[in-house]
Amino acid sequence: MSPAHELAQVIERFGKDFETLHSPNAYVRRTLNALLRCRTSLLGGHIDKCEHCGHLRISYNSCRNRHCPKCQNTQREAWIESRKQDLIPAPYFHVVFTIPDKLNDLFLHHPVVLYNLLFRAAWETISQFCYIKLQAEAGMVAVLHTWGQNLSFHPHVHCVIPGGGINYKGQWKKVNTSVNGKVFLFKVKNVSAVFRGKFLAGMQKYLPQDNPFIRDLYKTPWVVYSEEPFAGPE
Repeated sequence: MSPAHELAQVIERFGKDFETLHSPNAYVRRTLNALLRCRTSLLGGHIDKCEHCGHLRISYNSCRNRHCPKCQNTQREAWIESRKQDLIPAPYFHVVFTIPDKLNDLFLHHPVVLYNLLFRAAWETISQFCYIKLQAEAGMVAVLHTWGQNLSFHPHVHCVIPGGGINYKGQWKKVNTSVNGKVFLFKVKNVSAVFRGKFLAGMQKYLPQDNPFIRDLYKTPWVVYSEEPFAGPE
């Protein structure tokens, strides 16, 4: 079923009021403008011609903005299909690494450094636990989300992780951790503490902060969310 309204219609109707009320930065304004103009005459168009029958189709150009649902749907589906080819016959876990909101301002001002660090700290944490617990090499697929369900700024990484790894003999080693009858990849409390340490150590290396701020972050609970194996990772 097609949606009753296009996103561009919503932006056209409420965009000015949004800008007046919230004073968004230049990046947000450019994004809204791109979504508003996407596949309209404002971006120009192009002509596709069938080499067999000569049929012509005139199409408006796309904005190609990464936030645009029209432009990114095809790329997203292609990426998902490609990732399915990487799956192995093993149970998979869903793990989410989240940073405290006290770091939001730093993420907004240093996105490249801190997003890379977020991925690296998450991977190094999973890799370390797999090596210590199983003496095996892990793997994972990770996807960055920068917004929460309420559309507030909320950087976090969703990871799809197989329940095991390959040891030095090339053999599969299975994770076997059960808490109150439920199966989890690793103990979340331990994973959270290691992730916090790795992230803060990396942040201090690239973006040194004053000691009170770092001490406060060490006292703040860091959230790592972990689900039991899905019915299937697809």
